[in-house]
Order: sequence, then C-alpha cells, then structure tokens
Amino acid sequence: MEDTEYTYQKLCEDVLTLQKRFPFLQVDSIGSSLCGRTLYRLGIGSGRDAVLFAGAFHGMERITSALLMRFFCALAEAVQTNGALQGVPVRQLLAKRHLCLLPSINPDGAEISIFGAYRAGEYAAFVREHANGNLSCWQANARGVDLNHNFGAGWTILRKLEIQEGYCAPGPTRFGGYAPESEPETFSLTQLCRKEPFLYVLAFHTQGEEIYYRYGDQTPPYARKMAKILSETSGYAISEPEGIASMGGFKDWFIQTFQRPGFTIEAGLGKNPLPPSDLPALYQRLEPMLVAALELPIPVSSVS
Repeated sequence: MEDTEYTYQKLCEDVLTLQKRFPFLQVDSIGSSLCGRTLYRLGIGSGRDAVLFAGAFHGMERITSALLMRFFCALAEAVQTNGALQGVPVRQLLAKRHLCLLPSINPDGAEISIFGAYRAGEYAAFVREHANGNLSCWQANARGVDLNHNFGAGWTILRKLEIQEGYCAPGPTRFGGYAPESEPETFSLTQLCRKEPFLYVLAFHTQGEEIYYRYGDQTPPYARKMAKILSETSGYAISEPEGIASMGGFKDWFIQTFQRPGFTIEAGLGKNPLPPSDLPALYQRLEPMLVAALELPIPVSSVS
C-alpha cells in the first residue's frame, strides 16, 4: 500500500494482490457505483460474529480506504504467519470474529475529487454543472448526492435542515437526495446489512480525531462502553455531532434499524482531503483502535 493518492485503480490492484497472496480471504462485491465501479467487499475470519468496517463515504475522504486496506493486509499477513497485532494473536481473534471490510463506498466521488469531472463518465457534464467551480472539494457521488445524508434515519428532518442551509439540489456536498437510499451505493450497503447480522459497524470519515456513537434515545446502552474502548486505544475524543450532521448517516441508520451499536470515526486532523503523506502516522495511531474494534465486548443478550 503506497503512501500516494489512493485511486480506484490502486484499490483494484491492491484487492487483486491480496487475493493472490492470501487465498484464504473472501473477495467479492456488494454491487456497483452509479458509474459502474465495483463496491468491493473483503472478508477475513472464521468467527460466527461479524463486524463491518466501511470507508470513503465521501470523495475527499479516500485516505480512509488506504487506511482500511493497510489494516486488512496486516491482518492477512498475521493470519498467514500466525502472528500478532498489538500483542493480540490474530488467528485466535479471527476464530471468534469475522471482519467484513468495504474499503470504498463512494469510488466515483473519490475519482471526481482526485481527477475531475471526466471520471464521472456519462455524468461528467452533470458534475461540472453542479460543482460550483471546485471539483477537488467534491464529496458526493456522481449524481451529486451526499451518501452519508442518504440513509433513512431522521431523513425527512434532515432534508428540511439541508434546505434551510441552502443545500436544495445536487451538488458537491450535503444534499441527501430526494429519497433515502436513492443511490446504488447506499442501497447496496443497506441491503448487505439487512442480510448480514453484524454485531456493530464502524464508518470511517475524516477528519477531527473524534468518535460518534449516539443516535438520540435509540443508542444501545452498552455502546458508551464500546466507544470508550475506541477512545482509549486511539486518543480520539468521544463527541456528538449537531444539526445537519446528527442524522441521515450510515451509523444512525444502523442504530435505528437494528438497535445495535454503530460508530463514526473521524480519522486524522487537518483539512480535507488529508494528504497521502499523512497515512503512515495515521495508521500507526489507529492500529491499536482497529484491533480493539475487532474484539469489542458485546452483551450475550444482544447476540442472536
């Protein structure tokens, strides 16, 4: 995993390399993006209890794809060599848990942000028209929908807040679409979660060095303890988003739909997009949390 801009091509190359090096991995997809790019799903571990890590919901936040792929590679190497990460024997850990990794929920948005509108294919003219003159700040998918505003948790209220703040139509950010789950990327993710009984999910974003775990009074009571473990192993603060950022997101939808914990990790510190040169230090800082996130304690009553 090179410390350079993490493009869709590099993601595809890394997935292929992992498949060849580690034939015990599970590699497939949950669907395709609006522009036809593969929404990869990687799996590791024989445990019955599955957890989900997902990255790159936003175009400028593609460093989270590189972060998650680096961690997944480290896990695979530890399985192959019977090694440990952060002092934890990985084979033993993955005998109890299964990690489902979605490295990039929004590959189209990442490509638009890196290269420009032409990477949107048939939607290129649409993207140019709605970019407000700055494609490098593109967060949405190729239809101008902010995917992390496109989930059906408080979506109607969120839509009103978006309009109040001027996000009335497709654009680079914060327009949640005309209906929840209207986009192939969000629909593919929610369908996966409806089929797979994940114990909990982590959604990776940038930036702020914060952890969000609440969704109002629907937050599972044991989620606070889990968030504290994530905080202690990363040094990140436990925070609560407000206003337009407090609903409509993936972790909000997961909590509301399944009454199970969901977490948003705001990785790194700076201005989006974080430079690729931040990746080594970012990974070093977060590897302890990523390992801990695989073995968070769950009350027996919550496991079906």
